[in-house]
Amino acid sequence: MPDIVLPGYGRLYYRRREDGDRGATLVLVHGAGGNHMHWPAELRRLPDATVYSLDLPGHGKSDGPARAAIGEYMEALGAFVDALGLARFVLVGHSMGGAIALEYALRHAPRLAGLALVGTAGRLHVTPQILAGLRTNFARTVELLAAQSYAGDADPARLRLFVRRLREVGADVLYADFVACDRFDRLADLHRVSVPTLVLCGAADRMTPVDDSRTLAERIPDAQLAVLPAAGHMVMLERPTEVAGLLTGWLSLRC
Repeated sequence: MPDIVLPGYGRLYYRRREDGDRGATLVLVHGAGGNHMHWPAELRRLPDATVYSLDLPGHGKSDGPARAAIGEYMEALGAFVDALGLARFVLVGHSMGGAIALEYALRHAPRLAGLALVGTAGRLHVTPQILAGLRTNFARTVELLAAQSYAGDADPARLRLFVRRLREVGADVLYADFVACDRFDRLADLHRVSVPTLVLCGAADRMTPVDDSRTLAERIPDAQLAVLPAAGHMVMLERPTEVAGLLTGWLSLRC
């Protein structure tokens, strides 16, 4: 799989999947403590599209360090799409990745054909207990994060895998990500988002509740909202077929 070396960032790992030559180009941006595998195959291999899914700095197979500000991650994303020569594309961001995508849309709207915001918000508040726990009791805090990231009927094996993956990321990266999230607040600027936008969330999301997605859809001009029942914060992993179908349908109409 390819990677690219960027000045100031080192090596960024990504995957590229092309299906046909007339569809949209998508860039998938994962959330806190994640990597490109937080996007299921149904999205990484979306039909009739060219899809890039990357590991942000300090995550997955990309060089570090992680950043503690959404704007810094956005700049890394900008360097990535510039280096690949992507002229016009759709940004799809989950949670922290949605904040990064929003930041990019506010600064570089002419580059975007569309924006899909999954399980995210215009203001990503992180409780002091989580921030403190990542420093004082990392193992227990990761377990709590896993429990809050899925709907209540999640497969225990899936939760154990999620916990293991977060532990592999490490306390420093996860702490930096959640600090970046807690500092992010673009609520007052959502009316300036000027590209077609899909807002998608799980009805049982406890990390970024449905009201956060409704606020996005209400304040972003002409945004479309889709709420999937019985799904949590990791809605794209819990309901991959439905999420891919919603995204495909929206792309066919708007982008």
